[in-house]
Amino acid sequence: MVDGKNGQYCLCASPVGILGIECVERGISAVHFLGENTVSEMEYTDPLPPLLQQAVRELGEYFSGRRRSFTLPLAPEGTPFQHRVWEALREIPYGSTCSYGEIAAAIGNPKASRAVGMANNRNPLPVLIPCHRVIGADGRLVGYGGGLDIKKKLLALERGNGREGLR
Repeated sequence: MVDGKNGQYCLCASPVGILGIECVERGISAVHFLGENTVSEMEYTDPLPPLLQQAVRELGEYFSGRRRSFTLPLAPEGTPFQHRVWEALREIPYGSTCSYGEIAAAIGNPKASRAVGMANNRNPLPVLIPCHRVIGADGRLVGYGGGLDIKKKLLALERGNGREGLR
């Protein structure tokens, strides 16, 4: 665990590489994809605060196929529009996908698919706010901050390919 300028931070191993998890007092504020590594468990030097312990536990359950939704308090920073988009992303069912246009329609602004794409791109909580579930209007996998390979793996996990999709 590291104390950052905005809160606390820990590293957590996952099947898609090391994740950096940040929290502030009111919730998890960011998840970062930090790349591949062979670390088999989270790295920290001090006992983790309960919120980061919960984040590591829930992410572990998700990656093992035992969790379909998260109960963590989230504290992403963004504009009101981004928050509306991120809330809509949280409504996409586990194992499902939808298009940017469908998200735009869901938030009451059907012509805002490009703006939805930008809000998706600015999502500070990938996996927890499932931006990997958003696809192009033609069904293609497009754009993902962690890379399309990670997006494919997350969707494979959720579509019942279990851990096979994470290899």
